[in-house]
Amino acid sequence: MANPLNEKTKEVDKYNISFENMYPKPYNKKKTSPYTKTRVILLNGTEYESVWFLHQFARHCNNDEIKRAIAIVRNQEQQQQKMISCLKPINESILETTIAYEQLAIDLTAELAQNDVDTANIEALNFALLEDFDHLYRFSNLMLLDEKGKNPDMLVGKFTEIMPGRPTLAHHRYPMDNVKRAMNAKKSDIYSKLVANIITAAEQQTMNYYMNISQWYKNDLGRKLYAEIGMVEEEHVTQYESLKDPTCTWLEQWVLHEYTEAYLYYSAFTEEEDKNIKQIWQHFYQMECAHLRLACEMLKKHEKTEPQKVIGDGEFPNLLKLGTNKQYIRDVLARTILLTGDRQSYIDVMKLKPNADFFFYQNEMIKNETNIASHQVIAETIKKYGQDYRYQDAPSPVKELQNRKKDNTTLARKTKI
Repeated sequence: MANPLNEKTKEVDKYNISFENMYPKPYNKKKTSPYTKTRVILLNGTEYESVWFLHQFARHCNNDEIKRAIAIVRNQEQQQQKMISCLKPINESILETTIAYEQLAIDLTAELAQNDVDTANIEALNFALLEDFDHLYRFSNLMLLDEKGKNPDMLVGKFTEIMPGRPTLAHHRYPMDNVKRAMNAKKSDIYSKLVANIITAAEQQTMNYYMNISQWYKNDLGRKLYAEIGMVEEEHVTQYESLKDPTCTWLEQWVLHEYTEAYLYYSAFTEEEDKNIKQIWQHFYQMECAHLRLACEMLKKHEKTEPQKVIGDGEFPNLLKLGTNKQYIRDVLARTILLTGDRQSYIDVMKLKPNADFFFYQNEMIKNETNIASHQVIAETIKKYGQDYRYQDAPSPVKELQNRKKDNTTLARKTKI
């Protein structure tokens, strides 16, 4: 297994990407693997997270030497982000990109949950998994309405089923119920630290995309759907970021950020099938090793802390492999469909007290469920085609979600189904 601390790299200043090289050859949307597309989204989001973390760090730092080091690294992270974002081809529509975003959210979450040992991480991942799963279903039905001739099942390569998860109407929770218990980084497994970093960056990327893309969609229903699901992504980011240890210093966090990026690029490099993109992942891995070395130097110099305190011996744990997780998702769906947030815990919605904040917030946000976009898009599809759009290998494991001619608007949000 690779260890970024042992990699021989150039000085950071030697890794600048010229403008001539910053614009890459985009992938072919018809021929490229769905998991290449999801890796592009994941690594774009990882760079976005890095850039904004380093900006926030600089705004809370009064040491000019550290701020100058941050400026150099952040500038290169921006170059990487620009190059990755332009791997997306010009002819890929907003909805096509969205389908890839949701496939990433689903299969990344399932993969991380199956390999983590931290109970709080696993519970959070499984909880949000069913919500991203439902988002894929809602956006796929919007595609059926708005982009004739495009098949969402082909976009996901039939690796990910498309059917209802926990209904999006049930995702709208009182904000306090999304804040979970933070891990103790000193006692946590390195993989668990990586999980919290990776999933926070990935969900933040989705949140940012929906925050900005809603205004550009071509009709009112789509604009409303992006806005509604964008609010759910706000909940997911709140949940995931709360898992991270807030007692880590800024420099410790920086080391872990760079280590996370190196881990993801190396994982992507080992899995990538597209030769052009594989070279990019390899080069960016080397860049991140250089960034990590600089961050470690700053940690040792200014806090007298060895990087091993943060990332152990540096040896990567099991690498990230994106792939199909159909049976795992079905199992989680069958077991946890009725869960909702209850402060730091999760609870069966049927066991909530009538005065629970969940019901208060539901009443505040949903005055008439027939007017809510996540329900409307399914109702419109059923009205036009006689049933909803799905790609499934078998009927849903949840009986209440098997009817393709009626959208379930009560499951996981009301005590009487």
